[in-house]
Amino acid sequence: MRIHEWLLLSALCTGSVQSQSSDWVRRAILESRVMGAHGEGYNMDSLNQLSRRLIPADIPAIIGLLPDKELRMGAIFALASQCDAAIAPTRDAAVSKQLSFLEAQDVLGTIQHFPACNFTTREKAAALLAELKSLEEAGRLHQSQLSADDARINENGLKLLDPKLAKTLTRQEREEVYHRSLKAMGIKEDGPMSPAVRSLVDKMYRTMVLGEHSKPRPN
Repeated sequence: MRIHEWLLLSALCTGSVQSQSSDWVRRAILESRVMGAHGEGYNMDSLNQLSRRLIPADIPAIIGLLPDKELRMGAIFALASQCDAAIAPTRDAAVSKQLSFLEAQDVLGTIQHFPACNFTTREKAAALLAELKSLEEAGRLHQSQLSADDARINENGLKLLDPKLAKTLTRQEREEVYHRSLKAMGIKEDGPMSPAVRSLVDKMYRTMVLGEHSKPRPN
């Protein structure tokens, strides 16, 4: 074991390892870039460099650099270089939207195939990768359902304008249109209302939900 590795191991065991400055982490990421067919980027050599230069205590600084567009891809590689220590922070960053699900999957996929990470760590990364993919798919399905609901409620709102078509709507469908209309107008049903707004809301409820029609004004 080389002397600097022994010192690092000793510091980790005693809890005396301190995170390095954000500027130092930034420099380490930039200096790990390599020239490839499409210009400067990051590859396995970058991972190896970052795994030697960075330590788990640097992970908050790495995450703090994610908003920097120039460093974002490098920060993703830097996270992956920290193997097991980066798995939980990567999940947290995805949940908090600091990383997109796709970027978090990149981190975990890189850990999964990084030989410097041990077998147990690579399995943990694979398991979380599968979980994130499931969450992403569930999110897409939910968004798709919301879009379908919006289209359906808008269509039902148009049906309410035609007395014949309005009769084909159920009470629940009428209430959906009513609630959506109030929301679009910025009216909170459980909030304070002036007498004029209350009168308008009551009238909307009678016509949209109960199907009552306003009596024509006398000439």
